[in-house]
Amino acid sequence: MLNRPDKSIRERLAKLETHLNNENPLLLDVVSRFKKLDTVAYKMGLLDTSESYATNIPWWPLVSILGTFSAGKSSFINNFLGDKLQLTGNQAVDDKFTVITYSNSKENRVLPGIALNSDPRFPFYQMSDEIDKVASGEGRRIDAYLQMKTSHSDKLSGKIIIDSPGFDADEQRNAILRLTDHIVDLSDLVLVFFDARHPEPGAMQDTLDHLVGNTISRSDSEKFLYILNQIDTAAQEDNPEAVVAAWQRALAAKGLTAGRFYSIYNTDLAVPIEDEAVRKRFEHKCEQDKAAIFERIHQVEVERSYRIVGALQTIAGDIEHQVVPVVKEAMRKWLKMVLMLDGLAFALFLGVMFILGQWFDVWSLFSYDFTNETVTSAIKLGLTIAGFVAVHFTARRFAARTIARKIITTITLEKSLDGKSREAITLAGNIKNAFLKNTQPLRSIFRPVPVGWSIRSKRALTQVDADACEFIQTMNDRYTRPSGESEKLESVATAQADAAEAATDVAGQQEVETETRAV
Repeated sequence: MLNRPDKSIRERLAKLETHLNNENPLLLDVVSRFKKLDTVAYKMGLLDTSESYATNIPWWPLVSILGTFSAGKSSFINNFLGDKLQLTGNQAVDDKFTVITYSNSKENRVLPGIALNSDPRFPFYQMSDEIDKVASGEGRRIDAYLQMKTSHSDKLSGKIIIDSPGFDADEQRNAILRLTDHIVDLSDLVLVFFDARHPEPGAMQDTLDHLVGNTISRSDSEKFLYILNQIDTAAQEDNPEAVVAAWQRALAAKGLTAGRFYSIYNTDLAVPIEDEAVRKRFEHKCEQDKAAIFERIHQVEVERSYRIVGALQTIAGDIEHQVVPVVKEAMRKWLKMVLMLDGLAFALFLGVMFILGQWFDVWSLFSYDFTNETVTSAIKLGLTIAGFVAVHFTARRFAARTIARKIITTITLEKSLDGKSREAITLAGNIKNAFLKNTQPLRSIFRPVPVGWSIRSKRALTQVDADACEFIQTMNDRYTRPSGESEKLESVATAQADAAEAATDVAGQQEVETETRAV
């Protein structure tokens, strides 16, 4: 196998580099470091040449909006964009995932799901194949699950927002949940909406089970914001705070006792609140929470840059510290099992020959006399060797498959126990294939070093890790200034400019006085 990407991957990476050159040059050099990781992965068998680490992660900041029907998701999106893009209503007005992107055109457009399924720049690329895994034949109906809308809102520039159908849908349920899990994994920020008109656990049980219950153990749980929308409907209650308390108790019942919780409503569509004191309190809380949510949405571009560089660093470290040890251990077990099977096969052969030797002269079949019967003895020897070789390679193949299944079991266990390990294993590539590449027929079972792993490979990973640290430092210099040096320099420059201006004024005044005296 050639250790270089095929044509389709090269074209995708070229398009990605073109996009980054225009949108985010800071990440342009990161692509070349992913290519270095690809080279190591191709040699080790972690990636197929039709894959790349760079294409397995999203490069566009992604905000997903999830929740129940009539929870006000669409109204929130319209309010944020300042654009009446999404249909709103108490019933299910949109039963498909809507990917909202920026467009230079002032005219909003609605594009079919095929626009997303066939474009590698978007998070639902080739999603029809994933839907087919859930429901055979449903992948052809991709337009029934996805659509894309464009907006000219400046707030959307540089990011993608995904509006999801409600969780309490019965039709297409499995496919919707699979797509939901997909976008949650890719998203930089996940807004989970609940309806304040139905805060009791029964009405949002589905959302609680699938999102909240599965979120607690995730390593990226900080990207989830839980929002109780349409809280204005509780203003008429004797104790409106009890509505929020009931909602938080429902979340706590699923194990979520910490996190970011917000309560908001759409002031344009709000229920009139007659008590002025209550209205001001509700408005202040709503404005405060909305400002915090909007700020998080604004920050996703910065967070995505750090996530991408973090993924680069994670993959480099995991190949060396997780993949290689796992493959080495699998190879050690494979060698032990092959030798054991070979020994058992030979012992079984001797046992059968000993038993048959009690009645027949079977040992004469394996007697070789090269002095008188050279041809016959050579055939006998060849058949004997061929038999042992066949048994040996059968044992190799059986042991390799057995060990490979155990590797998959180990990874599955890590997924269920540790969200961080799950993400790392997924990003690092296919460990099963990396192991099986070491069990190919022409490779000795006594070679302890995995295919593609060498001092050169280790140096490449070390260099990528060092480069990732430099990228992070560059972003820190761009987005932060802990030392305050830039402010100090600006203050000094301002002071110098003021001093120079004052000196010029003094000199000018002295010149005027001199001329006055002369007159």
